[in-house]
Amino acid sequence: MEFDIFFSISQTPDHNGFTPSESEMFNNYYEQLDAADRLGFGVAWIAQAHLSTETQQMNSKPVVPHWKGEVGLCTDFCQLAMESFRRTKNIDVGSAVVSILASGGPIAQAERIANTVQFLSHMDSTRKLHVGFSAGRFEFMARPYGIVPRNSVEEASWPALRGQIFMEASEIFLRLLSGETIHSNDIRETVLTRENFRSDDDWLAVKNAAGSDSDEISIDRRYQFEEISIVPKTWPRSQLELVAGTHDPRAQEYVNKFMPVKVFNLSITSPEIIDSTHERMKKFYHADGGEWERRDMPRTTFVFLNAEEGLSPEEQSAAAKEEARLALGEYWKALEGTLDPSKVQKAADNALIGNPAEVAAQVLERFHPDDRLMCWFDFFNHDNERVIRNMEAWWSEVVPLLG
Repeated sequence: MEFDIFFSISQTPDHNGFTPSESEMFNNYYEQLDAADRLGFGVAWIAQAHLSTETQQMNSKPVVPHWKGEVGLCTDFCQLAMESFRRTKNIDVGSAVVSILASGGPIAQAERIANTVQFLSHMDSTRKLHVGFSAGRFEFMARPYGIVPRNSVEEASWPALRGQIFMEASEIFLRLLSGETIHSNDIRETVLTRENFRSDDDWLAVKNAAGSDSDEISIDRRYQFEEISIVPKTWPRSQLELVAGTHDPRAQEYVNKFMPVKVFNLSITSPEIIDSTHERMKKFYHADGGEWERRDMPRTTFVFLNAEEGLSPEEQSAAAKEEARLALGEYWKALEGTLDPSKVQKAADNALIGNPAEVAAQVLERFHPDDRLMCWFDFFNHDNERVIRNMEAWWSEVVPLLG
């Protein structure tokens, strides 16, 4: 089993109502990153955000209207990645995840990533940049970049169409990274069919908007350009690892037509979906990446560990459960504006919670020995010293119990 670490750098009030300043947030991140490097975590995955979450609450259709503070402060992953490499010796750095629809779109993102890997190679020839990419969790982050319905047909088909735009953008992003010269006419065409929609009614609404009874409806490409290629042209692609942040099997398969692309998944995903994803990726993973392995699908997991001195194991267990309840409660209030105890309990059922022995037992019960975990210690927790103590306790008291 391998252990990575996830950093949210989320500037939100904790259960005491405390919100650190931006500089305090980054100071905490740098200290936690230094500890992660010292302790032996494999990859520091940094949550990427785009644009202010608070400001989008002024929009006509806010996505998270109740969120206090900012979902994340890392809005330029490439710069923070380079700063993180400069401050550390061993740990890799990854994005979880960059939206290739935002911040200039797939063309700008491809050039930005290639440059970052080139600059990384100037200081270190062995460490890697891990780029998780997706359409983005929140639509408001891509809307200012033109990712909005352009007509009534696109409006009617939007939830399904947005996934198709991601596939178009992914092809552009990956083919540019692979060194190709491309024209927009070379890129996939979007053709919508009944299979793209959840119900007959949804598909009928699209056909009505198009004024067509055809079984296929073509959508104009989102990106139009003549021949382009990115600079730099010669850079160490072996120092780049790509990971797709999508649950769509068709998208997971499609991106692997161009380059080896791994897959993100969540610890709350059912074991059946986890196993079926592994079986499918064994067939579709790009040959240049070698044989598919379980480590190729890193899995996030909340860690509410209490190994504090002066407490008995029973007291540590009780304290960890209370810490989890408070943090998860703040999350659901921020996300939905209300506290739903059932959702808090469901999230707790999938988190690692307790004293070291309990957490170790939960890891052994829930995860495969070859899994790769993205341990999330800073979830709604701004107590920097405590977060670092939990990271240290993970390695000194939990990992030895895993065999």
